[in-house]
Formats: sequence, structure tokens, C-alpha cells
Amino acid sequence: MKNTFDLNKILRPHILSLAPYSSARDEYTGHSGIFLDANENPYGSVTEENYNRYPDPYQAEIKHKLSPIKNISTDRIFLGNGSDEPIDLLTRATCTPGQDHVMILPPTYGMYEVSASIHDVIIDKVSLTTDYQINVEAVLHAITPKTKIIWICSPNNPTGNVMQADAIRTILESFDGLVVVDEAYIDFTDTPSWIQHLEQFPNLVVLQTFSKAWGLAGIRVGMCFASPDLIRILNKIKPPYNISLPAQRALLEGLQGIDKKDKMITEILKERTFLCNMLTDLSLVIKVHATDANFLLVQFDEAKAIMDYLIHEEIIVRDRSRVHLCDGCLRITVGTRDENEALIESLKKYQQKSVAA
Repeated sequence: MKNTFDLNKILRPHILSLAPYSSARDEYTGHSGIFLDANENPYGSVTEENYNRYPDPYQAEIKHKLSPIKNISTDRIFLGNGSDEPIDLLTRATCTPGQDHVMILPPTYGMYEVSASIHDVIIDKVSLTTDYQINVEAVLHAITPKTKIIWICSPNNPTGNVMQADAIRTILESFDGLVVVDEAYIDFTDTPSWIQHLEQFPNLVVLQTFSKAWGLAGIRVGMCFASPDLIRILNKIKPPYNISLPAQRALLEGLQGIDKKDKMITEILKERTFLCNMLTDLSLVIKVHATDANFLLVQFDEAKAIMDYLIHEEIIVRDRSRVHLCDGCLRITVGTRDENEALIESLKKYQQKSVAA
């Protein structure tokens, strides 16, 4: 199979001719003047800080600051309400309900399947290998003429590992639909981002987020990097003001804090090593899977009982024991040293009780 990617061929036909909503800020993009165009409250807000004006619908100032950080032009950047928004928009732009297909590679991030299900899109599943890598031959075999998107999470959630570059490259070269590489956890690995390959592969889309390494989960801003043509389509179909003014202000402040972000990443990686070593020493742990993320997938002897015990101790982890290829596994986010030590102490207490019983 040879890549013959043409964006116009994979978009839903009516999207191409769709007339987008034109907001007041589309018609006038200046920052000064008497604004009587958007039916806003001219007297300010009920809060101390004023939020009475609509935000920039295309977040131009943020993209201008983000562009040199990611080494990519602003016309290749889309900002969404979390990564969930571009996931949803990519599905809606390309997939006709009840007809088109997307492919996911379980175990993987659950929103790809949820988004497809919401839009009545057919979901083809090709399992990762037992070492959580892409089965390239099976993926290529499962592609149909109706396959529009292949979702690849790398580093993967919930397994934490990076997908082999050669596997992703082969899929990009062989598939004439969109290949979306979700890099929500890319800041926790030395593996280079696929952003650097966007010009080489017009069918490549890269997702990243401010929720993890940047510590901005509460403002809900995700990044999507793609061809300028696809970015124009996403801007065309998104809600007019998809990122609020408070979120934009917080993000502009956050982009000044790269040094702090890097220091936090260093601490998280140090704690990841500490937590991995401490967990490995526990007899109730069967395996701590290798990770390139800010979490560990840990296989336990009694995952469900341990999960319940930790909840009783008010230590909350994620039960992944019923997820494909994750039997008996809990997903544990790397915390602070105090939080990690509290987790280990609780597990040791559980272990001692089990031995005594």
C-alpha cells in the first residue's frame, strides 16, 4: 500500500463547502476602539477582574509565543479545549456517521473510542503486541477504503511506553488517511516529537497538552499540530470562542514559565525512578512496566483488593486491571516524595497484613 494522501478526499464533502460562523472578532481583529459589535456588557463584569469582552477566537498571541518553543509556524498550530476537542473535531471533519472507520490500538487512551462512538463511527481495533508495541502488519491489513484515522498514543496511556519510530513511519508512508500521534506525555521522555516530521508527512497530526508537564490541567488547553490546510478546517468547524479569556491569560503567563516547567519535569523523573525502585522491592508487585511518562503501570498479585485498600487510605490510583493486556494492573501517577512515600508505606502495611493472614 502506497500513501496517496489528499486531504480533500478524506474530509466529509459538506465540510469543504461549509460556511463557518463569523464572530464579531472575525470581522474586526483590532485591540482598540469603541466595541459596539458583539452585544457585550460595556460596564465590565460582576467579578473583580473584567471578563466582559470575548476572547481572541484564534489565540494569536499564544500561538506567536508557542511557535518558537515548538519550532513550528503558527499556521500549523490549533489550540483546543483540552486535547479532547481536536480529537472530536478530527473525527467530525473526516468521518461520516455509520459509514467511515477509525482504528485504535488497545490498550490506549479511551477518548478515541468514545469520540468515535458519539459520532456513530465504526471502530476497528488492532491490539498492541504483548510488549505494547504496534503490530504494523496487522494494522496495515486492517485498513479499509473507509478508514479515515489511525490513533497512536506515544508515550502510550496506560502503558507508558514510546511506540517504535519505524512502525509509525511505515504507517505514515502506507496509509492515505490521517495518522494522529498523541504525545500528551512527550515531555517525560528523551524521544523527539513527531512535530519535526510534519512537513515530510502531510497526513501526520500531532497532539500535545498543557495538562501534564506544564501543570495546567485546570485551564483545559490542548495543542494540535498539522498541515496548514487541516488547521484551517479545524478553525472552520470549532466553536467560535473555544478557549476562554481566563484560560488564555493563564496560558500566556504559563508560557513565561518554561524554566519552572523544566524543573518540575526533572523532579518528576527523579521521583519516577525512586517510585519504580521502591515498588520493585515489594513482594506483592509482579511487574513494574518500563515507562516514558509521568506514571507507572504496575501489575499486582491482588490488584482489586489493593485498589480498595488504597482508597480506604485515601490514596487514589487508577484501576486498569480490566483493560486489554493490563490484567492485574494499577496505573500510578508519580507524586511528590511525600506522596510517593505515603503510597509505599500503605502498600507495605497491606503486604504485612497479607503475610499475617
